[in-house]
Amino acid sequence: MFGGSRRPPGFYRRELPLAHSFESGEHDAGPVLSNFLKLTHVVALIASMATTSCGGESNPESAPGSLTLAPLPAGDRVLFVGNSLTEGNDLPLIVEALARAGGRPFAVEAVTYAGAALEDHWSRGTQDRIAASGFRFVVLQQGPSALAESRANLREWTRRFDAVIRKAGGRTALYMVWPESYRPQAFPEVSTSYRLAAEDVLGILLPAGDAWVAAWREDRGLRLYGPDGFHPSLLGSYLAALAIYGGLSGASPVGLPARVQLRNGRWVEVSAREAALAQAAAAEALR
Repeated sequence: MFGGSRRPPGFYRRELPLAHSFESGEHDAGPVLSNFLKLTHVVALIASMATTSCGGESNPESAPGSLTLAPLPAGDRVLFVGNSLTEGNDLPLIVEALARAGGRPFAVEAVTYAGAALEDHWSRGTQDRIAASGFRFVVLQQGPSALAESRANLREWTRRFDAVIRKAGGRTALYMVWPESYRPQAFPEVSTSYRLAAEDVLGILLPAGDAWVAAWREDRGLRLYGPDGFHPSLLGSYLAALAIYGGLSGASPVGLPARVQLRNGRWVEVSAREAALAQAAAAEALR
């Protein structure tokens, strides 16, 4: 997926390995860099060295590897704050494309770091971007947060971010994720953690993990995990995007297209059968 993705400068902040790792961030919190990002970082570094050796100043907007994106569409501005479970498969742009198809447009942006929990985002200053911009919704996401310690961490930092989001005129939403494939028994705890965090701030719950469970009740063979057993497959991201769209818009995800074009020009497609199952599952989770 990532090798063919076209992302604009600044759409996703650069992912970096963090100084610590714990269950509230990701299962291993290792550096998760897409092939695309690795390539553009190397190209940008070479370009920077070349301009410095020539006595010039580097310009990140014009450096090789900086790819442009169509302008932000009209609609409610949505900022995604998370890690590679948000960045994977261009999830924010899938949400944007589905919202456009549903007639309730969003204009999405994202800040992601590999393995990041909300606490890590705070230490990197993501709250300043929220305070300075007029986002209608800010979607918060960290790792599964099924353990007692990580649940407390999720709730604490959701409250801190919510204060900034509210002051800036926005509303907080929680993107509920899922546990690793080897511990399916943790799904209820993940659901509870994100539900409590949303309730703490009167925010919007975006129950992607619950939608996965609902989909598996209909067809246990659906491949929602990617090869590593944690990050989502394209179908897993499509299903998550349906739950996010429905939660933010208040509209049913049933009837949305199985094939959409993202603002970066990339097409995302699942089979008609998979789309119907995913839409029904997302609608069930949102009830």
